[in-house]
Amino acid sequence: MKINDNISIHFLGAAGTVTGSKYLIDTGEKKIMIDCGLFQGLKKLRLLNWDYLPVNVEEIDAVLLTHGHMDHTGYLPRLVKMGYKNAIYGTAPTLEIAEIILRDSAKIQEEEAQKANKEGYSKHSHPAPLYDLTDAEKAIHHFRTMPEGEWLNLFEDIKVRFQYNGHIIGAAFIELDVHGKRFVFSGDIGRKEDLLMRPYKKPQRADFLFIESTYGDRLHPKENLQDKLQKIINHTVNKDGTLIIPSFAVERTQTLMYVIWQLKKKGLIPDIPLIMDSPMGANVLNVFHNHKSWHKLSTEEYTAMCNAFTIVQEYKETWEVIDDRRSKIVIAGSGMITGGRVLTYLQQYVDLPETSILIAGYQAEGTRGRKLLNGCVDIKIYGKYYEVKAEVFEIQTLSAHADQKELLDWMSEISNTPEQVFIIHGEAHAADTFRVKIKDTYHWDCSLPELYDIISVPA
Repeated sequence: MKINDNISIHFLGAAGTVTGSKYLIDTGEKKIMIDCGLFQGLKKLRLLNWDYLPVNVEEIDAVLLTHGHMDHTGYLPRLVKMGYKNAIYGTAPTLEIAEIILRDSAKIQEEEAQKANKEGYSKHSHPAPLYDLTDAEKAIHHFRTMPEGEWLNLFEDIKVRFQYNGHIIGAAFIELDVHGKRFVFSGDIGRKEDLLMRPYKKPQRADFLFIESTYGDRLHPKENLQDKLQKIINHTVNKDGTLIIPSFAVERTQTLMYVIWQLKKKGLIPDIPLIMDSPMGANVLNVFHNHKSWHKLSTEEYTAMCNAFTIVQEYKETWEVIDDRRSKIVIAGSGMITGGRVLTYLQQYVDLPETSILIAGYQAEGTRGRKLLNGCVDIKIYGKYYEVKAEVFEIQTLSAHADQKELLDWMSEISNTPEQVFIIHGEAHAADTFRVKIKDTYHWDCSLPELYDIISVPA
């Protein structure tokens, strides 16, 4: 029963920035959080992860996840630690991905805190992890699976549906009907044509639309992915070098493996060692195996692709790969070079002119990946600076984010005029450029909420 004239929307992340997705819908009766992501990138954003949320966490009734990426799920252990006691909902692959990411994130934070304590490079007297493995497990205990494409009653007069969205395995946009008003959260929208994911579904109605704008100011280049990757690999082999590809463990790693496997199968690159060094990436491969209906790969393709690579599990194996100075291709996490095994490779290889580094995805402001793209002369890893002599390449075609044209296409079947459109999950220029484009294309009024804004809308 409707007892409130207004619904409050709290923008707790990915507002005025591209990271830390968190939105709280307060109906007056229920409080529902959509996504619960970690801030990444600039230090001033990362520091926000240590703050308590400006809401009463114990009063939140449900958390809904659009997909499993860190900037949409990585704050969950903190939320539970602050007193959240209810269910965390997502599609089956999303929850499996989130389990992998949270455990991996907790382990890395524990290891880096121990390393900082031992080697004394932190400014803090007693460096501590943001959360540990116990905190991660407590959050995972709250996970509840939701089907794709079905309306379900969440609470009285509130129903929800998760719809296939491409981007990564398990990703969905969320439709939340509150007293007959439809709130649509785009999450991260995938590509219309993707090597692994099927095309995104489209919303048919939205009274209040929350639309991402990561690439709202640009179109992805029309480059031939196989040709460009082939040239970079062969160029690196010709100088007896190693190609290091920092990669997101979810979907990007699997796509890179697929394309490189295809090049090797066709004889377009030399028969050199292919390494996938990401425990998280290896676990994500199992999610692909468990949820075949969510992606395009056949069982035969999946098996052949995996067999073409040496999949590194233990850290001691990383050093065996490093000590083998033959030309090779190494795919290693993390995608923005903010942590993970790729840091160990860069410590050993970034100062060698024969090394190539391939940036294959979006790099948030303040990350090592963005700095490499901007031509930095050195990078800081674990308190020490390393001179950059490696060649740095970039491929934008692999982005799992829709570009401006695809974002507009995703909205194209909304039959009504939304009461409000909130442009979120984008850096300032991208978001504002997209605001103008939506206005010119659909004549919808849009707003650009800032972090911690509270906006009231009619129920």
